[in-house]
Amino acid sequence: MWLYSSLLFFSLLVPIALSFDKKLQFYKFWKFLFPSIFTVAFFYIAFDVYLTKQGVWGFNSLYHLNIVVAGLPIEEWLFFIVIPYACVFIHESLLLYFPHFKLNSHVSQWLTIVLILSLLMLIVFNFDKAYTVYISSTVIVALVFALFDKTNVIQSYYSTFLVILIPFIVVNAVLTGSFIAHEVVWYNDQENLGIRFLTIPAEDFGYAFSLILFNLLLVAKLKNRANVKLSQ
Repeated sequence: MWLYSSLLFFSLLVPIALSFDKKLQFYKFWKFLFPSIFTVAFFYIAFDVYLTKQGVWGFNSLYHLNIVVAGLPIEEWLFFIVIPYACVFIHESLLLYFPHFKLNSHVSQWLTIVLILSLLMLIVFNFDKAYTVYISSTVIVALVFALFDKTNVIQSYYSTFLVILIPFIVVNAVLTGSFIAHEVVWYNDQENLGIRFLTIPAEDFGYAFSLILFNLLLVAKLKNRANVKLSQ
């Protein structure tokens, strides 16, 4: 019953504890981060509710609390706050200590274009798979925004995401059934590619990529607006 909530707790423990580090001072980031988190979460939760009702995925009551809102356990709602917070924290921490940990602008641009075209093809050939279409479309939208984003967040995100994947794989592997008797979150494999890393559906990697990218893009936009106001 406590597994899902425990995973969220330990995912947030270190980022919260280090948010007040004198060098990083991540708490000063909150005024941009939390509006972004809640804005992005609104859309992801709306689709989460719909796709859960459609049977694309679901939740094992053995591993979550008995608090369910709109068909989603309370932990699933908190997921869209905790995980973006932890991932943006990792992203910002890496850039603080490794400011050049990013791709060349031309490489980043071409990689973005190739990914968009590849995902469009994936949709065309898997139009009958709801999860594949949903995630591919979401990543495409995020990448299109990134392509026209003047802050070039995507340049560093391609690099930091590789590091973010480490804790993501650990947490998501447990959620999808690795190392435990049953999965916390089950998937209808008729609605996805059926390709898994450990027990993680391939689409989950796109899910994480787009969720965090949307947050970073919105944070960057809010920071820019704040700087403009201060300079006026």
